[in-house]
Amino acid sequence: MTILLRASALDAFYGDFQALFGVNFQIARGEIVAVIGANGAGKSTLLKSIAGLIDNRHDALRWGDEAIGDRPAAEVVRLGIALVPEGRQLFPSLTVEENLLVGAYCGLRSAPWDLTSVYDAFPVLRERRDSRVTVLSGGQQQMVAIGRALMSNPTLLLCDEISLGLAPIVVEDIYRMLARIRDGGTAVVVVEQDIVRALKSADRFYCLQEGRIRLSGTPSEADSDTITAAYFGT
Repeated sequence: MTILLRASALDAFYGDFQALFGVNFQIARGEIVAVIGANGAGKSTLLKSIAGLIDNRHDALRWGDEAIGDRPAAEVVRLGIALVPEGRQLFPSLTVEENLLVGAYCGLRSAPWDLTSVYDAFPVLRERRDSRVTVLSGGQQQMVAIGRALMSNPTLLLCDEISLGLAPIVVEDIYRMLARIRDGGTAVVVVEQDIVRALKSADRFYCLQEGRIRLSGTPSEADSDTITAAYFGT
């Protein structure tokens, strides 16, 4: 098992407020890892730390043998780490295709993801390629956000609350695509509040509660009562 990313005693702060406390976390090549927890547990902060959006201790995060805890986001994406942010954060004045091309700007790898392969994965985007993203449905916008991240050809894809506000049938389609992405060799971290949805798709999971890892393992190792206790801190 090749470890791509390792967090060691990771702390994270917003000014004087501490959001993560000594988090230890790792992800291997070609696996899906779910990060679950209630609102305010620190899930999004963990992803932002990995993506370089929050400055951390230099050696708190390692990408292979390289310490990247204090690398800015532009450098992190060039290493092969891409974030699908909560709320999608698309460029409203741009078309579908223009938003996708933005994702390729910092990517140094040219395969396997390009416009053709993204459109093959999400055929509706090919049909709407010249449309402003503001006229798309929520599910279609989420596809653009995922496609934009894939255009950098990441080795690690970080997905923050990608099912939020979407119809169940759309969520199923998106999670099937994440499995395809994983099967292609890209590791995936999925932040979710929906415990059942997250564990159904994950190879392993971490449960955060008040900025600390309360439970980790494989979905088959923990029963629902144990997970619920870790989730709510009971």
